[in-house]
Amino acid sequence: MKISYNWLKQFLQIGWEAEQTADLLTDLGLEVEGIESFESIKGGLKGIVVGHVLTCTKHPNADKLKITTVDIGTETPLQIVCGAANVTEGIKVPVATIGTKLYTKEGEEWTIKKGKIRGEESYGMICAEDEIGVGESHDGIMILNDDIAAGTLCATIFEVESDIVFEIGLTPNRADAMSHLGVARDLKAGLKQKELQLELITPSISNFSVTNRSLKIDIDVLDNKLAPRYCGVTISNLTVQESPTWLKNRLKSIGLSPVNNIVDATNYVLHELGQPLHAFDANKIKDHKIIVKTLPKGTKFKTLDGTEIELHEDDLMICDSEKPLCIAGVYGGLNSGVTNETKSIFLESAYFDPVSVRKASKRHGFNTDASFRFERGIDINNVEYCLKRAAILIQQIAGGDITSDLIDLYPNKQNDYQVFLTYKKINGLIGQEIPQDTIKSILASLDIKLNNVTETGLGLTIPFYRVDVQREVDVIEELLRVYGYNNINFKQKLNASIATTSPFEDYKIQNIIGDFLAAKGFYEIMTNSLSTTSYNDLNEDLKEEQTVKIINPLSSDLSILRRSLLFTGLEAVVYNSNRKRQNLKFFEFGKSYHLYNNKQVENKHLALFITGNKNEDNWTGASEKSNFFTLKSSVESILERLGITRTTATVSDSKELSEGLSIKSQKTNLVDFGIVKKSVLKKFGIKNEVLYADFKWDAILSLIAEKITYQEISKFPEVKRDFALLLDNSVNFKDIHETAFATEKSLLKEVSLFDVYTGSKLPEGKKSYAISFTLKSEKATLTEKQIEKIMNKFQDKFETKLGAELR
Repeated sequence: MKISYNWLKQFLQIGWEAEQTADLLTDLGLEVEGIESFESIKGGLKGIVVGHVLTCTKHPNADKLKITTVDIGTETPLQIVCGAANVTEGIKVPVATIGTKLYTKEGEEWTIKKGKIRGEESYGMICAEDEIGVGESHDGIMILNDDIAAGTLCATIFEVESDIVFEIGLTPNRADAMSHLGVARDLKAGLKQKELQLELITPSISNFSVTNRSLKIDIDVLDNKLAPRYCGVTISNLTVQESPTWLKNRLKSIGLSPVNNIVDATNYVLHELGQPLHAFDANKIKDHKIIVKTLPKGTKFKTLDGTEIELHEDDLMICDSEKPLCIAGVYGGLNSGVTNETKSIFLESAYFDPVSVRKASKRHGFNTDASFRFERGIDINNVEYCLKRAAILIQQIAGGDITSDLIDLYPNKQNDYQVFLTYKKINGLIGQEIPQDTIKSILASLDIKLNNVTETGLGLTIPFYRVDVQREVDVIEELLRVYGYNNINFKQKLNASIATTSPFEDYKIQNIIGDFLAAKGFYEIMTNSLSTTSYNDLNEDLKEEQTVKIINPLSSDLSILRRSLLFTGLEAVVYNSNRKRQNLKFFEFGKSYHLYNNKQVENKHLALFITGNKNEDNWTGASEKSNFFTLKSSVESILERLGITRTTATVSDSKELSEGLSIKSQKTNLVDFGIVKKSVLKKFGIKNEVLYADFKWDAILSLIAEKITYQEISKFPEVKRDFALLLDNSVNFKDIHETAFATEKSLLKEVSLFDVYTGSKLPEGKKSYAISFTLKSEKATLTEKQIEKIMNKFQDKFETKLGAELR
């Protein structure tokens, strides 16, 4: 939110430097995020003076140029070469002297320098109005009034205004501070704490009076809950034209573009007092009747910018007897707006339900200055005052007569909030005793009335516009921010409680695995939980009725909560691939969302994504493409790091994978991993193979949240022996592994396959496996006789059960 310092000074006659005021505003909770300078004309017309053209002769070396001598109030006139057709002797013109900085329409800066033009020296520049920023014309040089003295600074003629603008990061709860008046109120309270008692000067409405009653607009509010207060008045015989310079400067300083004097006046009061207003062309209001109501769903409505929208049945509309004119509190309509031909207006000032305005604004994507204030809550008791203020201002700058009584429909008056504040609660929350007189002074400076005073506390009435102050703790917060957080003493002793938490807390396990994956070259991603229903078509298990839908979606692409982390992860893969990042290793901790029997369920996941090569090409050799076993290695290492070892692997039935495995602990599925289907990748435009793993994190947490068991490292050495076995092609390593452990359960520690050979030298239908066996006893060193006995048992079992031959 932008706040003009000059505008602020209309409410408080403060003489502080801008930086000092900004510091106080920040201490009061209105954080000033930036300070910038504003000039109504860029450059402030510095170095530009009024010149009197004394002579004007033809340039000897150019047909279209003239040589002038110009008096700018100095002892010696300047010689200036000018190419404008309308330059002539005796006129007064704006002259940019040497060193003056001028600006193009695009804001680019350039400097006037002494120069030679076709052999003749030139000591300045006679300017057109667009060259100095006071107009748009470039037809010739600008001719000034003849009665202006030569040497007069042009900045004084064109009412150049310099200002300081504060950029305030307003928090959503401070609806009362969304105007210059609101900021001035807070600043007044802060200054009082610094013993500067300044009067708050508010615009007078004493001149408001009805001229005649020739144009009455009837008002009918059909829904008092959505429009608790509605005021209106008509103004006739006005002239729509450009606003006066002072008004345009005020709006420009806070980043608004002037439109015309009627629209500018409503915008001015909006930012001055915080009350949105709307002006309707009275002649476009059918039957001179305003009806505030909702309309059937699908009703067509054309907005001010020409866009046609369909209304929702809950949209509160301002209508005449036959058509909608405006979305209440949000946006005006094309059929009722003020134009240059407008002679009479109906001026509206109202209070609309914040929730209704917020929903309508979001439904139609209109974020206006009016909706910004209505949806946070304005001052319902200020509606009539602001209407009168706007009517008077319009009369001042557009003429006209007030041609109706001011209609104020306010059937259910809103009461201010009542709060009882105890001294004990104040001291307990703040941790320091604040003098009671100081408390009363701060409350008075915030317009909080003292109804009664007791030994234990104060009975208070809070103004309705302070929608964020309704409880005792809210009042204490107000006291503290005005008293100053910096004035609260630090204690020498700080107390803190130490929380004892389980080592198996979810976030701790996530941090361990996150660090583990980062060390293995993975990058963490965080994708959007909002997704699109079109992804459900990629997996037949994703039923439409089990989808959690967003009630008010931002767009069709963000209309549901995701059912799988795969699709949002693939979006990240595409994003990076499109930016020449082909070799990717991602991981994400996230949730999927489901609807089972009308019950919403959240499931936690860890997802891995691998695509491209394992490493970049380098001098040690070519890169190697990532494959299924690259992912399998990462999956198994994660489970091992978590201490989950008693698992079995089966073929995965995941509809998202073309090839994959499921790792289970007993009947609990822990992870599905494998190669993503090409049909899924095609949806995202991905041509490279993508490897994906989906860890069921809730199931994994239930397994690792157990008591840790350990055993001492054996004092005795392990022994390795190898077999080269000739086997049928139908026998796989799993058969050998299970047979070996069934044969020797106590001393066999590991069985591994380190070589596979198939070739013409072997019998048809045969293959050769090289198997390594690791043996170890926890009680003694194994003897050769024991080892030989075990290996003979292995050989016998392999030959009889698997049909193996020892090579």
